[in-house]
Amino acid sequence: MLTGFEVLSPGLYTTLQDEGRFGYEDRGVPPSGAMDEMSFAIANALVGNPASAGALEFTLTGATLRLTGDSHCRFAITGDMYFTLDERPLAPYCSYPLRPGGILRITRALSGARGYLAVAGGFTARPVMGSVSTLTRAGLGGFAGRPLQKGDWLALNSVDTRPAAAGRPVQRLLPQYEHRPLRVVAGPQDDHFDGAGFARFLGGDYIISGQSDRMGYRLTGDAVPHVKGFNIISDAISRGSIQIPGNGLPIIAMNDRQTTGGYPKIATVIRADLARLGQHKPGDKVSFECVSVEKAESLWIGRQKLLQSWLRELRRAASLGM
Repeated sequence: MLTGFEVLSPGLYTTLQDEGRFGYEDRGVPPSGAMDEMSFAIANALVGNPASAGALEFTLTGATLRLTGDSHCRFAITGDMYFTLDERPLAPYCSYPLRPGGILRITRALSGARGYLAVAGGFTARPVMGSVSTLTRAGLGGFAGRPLQKGDWLALNSVDTRPAAAGRPVQRLLPQYEHRPLRVVAGPQDDHFDGAGFARFLGGDYIISGQSDRMGYRLTGDAVPHVKGFNIISDAISRGSIQIPGNGLPIIAMNDRQTTGGYPKIATVIRADLARLGQHKPGDKVSFECVSVEKAESLWIGRQKLLQSWLRELRRAASLGM
């Protein structure tokens, strides 16, 4: 009998994501992928998966899943999620065995917005344009191109028929606990704002509005005035691009963004802060700090060196059954 998860409850917004779908933005297809790529990568490493394996991404509340079939599996959950296995609370950032019939209930995020569930061997899903990431607006990837629904059945790729011991917990990496302004690089259209406008942008405290999702975060707060108008010839938008539309309120482009846009971009969130940004939710406060391109590159290199050293150690431990 095939092994997989029966979805008893889907949670608020649960999708399958991987590292992303790249090389198609010139055709209007955004990368999608995990909003917090660090927690996603650690979840896969905890169960010995390659970095490219798909994992379930939960938003605010998680799913309730029952393992069906004849085989055990190993799973790990990252992010600051509260969850139980057969009504027994467990801690995230650790791998656990799951027996057939076991019920995994991921109830809510204790902090931040997102959590990840990785299963050893990964989920069975057909890649679209080289990725299993779900892009709901286009109905691409994941499971039928949409969030999970009650009654879905999620097949697992390869499972171990032997019972597995619980792994050791690891240091939790929670990007949302880093309480500091989001660091940005100015531009590429910062010349559409004068010094006072840019200072207002950097000095403002903004709130993520309820009109925010995986496509983009709309902010409320002090409007940023334009000095050259608010329309430009449409050009490329990257993850972290901060557009200033006609009302002066910033919009931060996220994973499922449109690939081009016609509003001037005052700044771009640096790559080292994107995982932390992905853990923000409506109602959270954000502010910005400007850094140089050289500083942004240095921060990213340092963050990646630290993360890769952790991932190597986690995969080594997973391969030894630790």
